[in-house]
Amino acid sequence: MLSVETLLVLGGTALIGMLIFAGLAAWAWVSWLKLRAREMELQKMPANTNTGTEPVIGQRIDLADLKERVRKLEAIASGVDF
Repeated sequence: MLSVETLLVLGGTALIGMLIFAGLAAWAWVSWLKLRAREMELQKMPANTNTGTEPVIGQRIDLADLKERVRKLEAIASGVDF
């Protein structure tokens, strides 16, 4: 059986280790939240302040891609092969 002093040392070491781990985890969480907030701020800013047309062009490309996918899915549903 372990002595009382040994158990106190092991318990204290374990407690200190858990406190260090919890502190590092909290610090990492706060840093991650700050990073995500910064990313969201950057997404709100226009890509190019000179013209401002890039988001519109990107949306048109995305819309055309979605329309093409819908056409392909409709063709598959009706049994037509490409």
